Amino acid sequence: MSWWGKLVGGAFGFMLGGPLGAVLGAALGHRFDKGLQGLPDEQISWGPGDQERVQTAFFTATFSVMGHLAKADGRVSPDEIKLAEALMAQMSLSSEMRKTAIRLFNEGKAEGFPLDEVVEQFRLECHRRQTLIQMFLEIQIQAAYADSRMDRAEEALLLHICSLLNVSEFTFRRLERMIRAQSHYAGTGRGDRAPSRTQGLSVKDAYDILNITPEATDKEVKRAYRRLISQHHPDKLVSKGLPEEMMKMAAQKTDEIKKAYERVKQARGMA
Repeated sequence: MSWWGKLVGGAFGFMLGGPLGAVLGAALGHRFDKGLQGLPDEQISWGPGDQERVQTAFFTATFSVMGHLAKADGRVSPDEIKLAEALMAQMSLSSEMRKTAIRLFNEGKAEGFPLDEVVEQFRLECHRRQTLIQMFLEIQIQAAYADSRMDRAEEALLLHICSLLNVSEFTFRRLERMIRAQSHYAGTGRGDRAPSRTQGLSVKDAYDILNITPEATDKEVKRAYRRLISQHHPDKLVSKGLPEEMMKMAAQKTDEIKKAYERVKQARGMA
């Protein structure tokens, strides 16, 4: 049975406690606010239910933090709501999962949302799985670009989230450049510079998606491509705790990385 099936079926042996459990419980109308809160990492048991715990934590943190981020600039824009809805549609969520995701988004928007505690517990649940933490950050950065730009309040909040996750500003800037290029290519922004997908991928955006500069050698281009494909491989991410419902999103990212690589190869005349 999937993590969601166990969740709604009442098999809560793997259920989260602490802040994430409280947020999820509020969305589901239950109370799971006991457990991991305040426990140091070495006291947490990572048993057979580890993957299901991580999947539950990822789902809970993704949509609640996205709601909090959407309100960072003082208001939740229609584009931010549309992006959250588009992500839910891309995941092909069931009716009940979609309702829960919306409730989690609203929990994140609410006054008193315990951002620091939620992100800290998410980090513990991920148990140093950096590719999973990076995927979480990519989704949040993508949410920040829902209205075609990232304002200062959103940037400051994302940097704060990175510090809680022990992610460097250098890594954040690298991810931000990649997501900005992907959003530009996909035409998710509304600005005049955002082309539709039919206009093709520019060489500049292709380099940014691969997180390299035009000065990179052909060998460095190939290395960057292989690293990104490995980091975003859907099956690998699911094995580390990405909810199965997010596989389509991971697959889309790998498709964009492949297109960027082909565009750079074409521009360079690489074999």
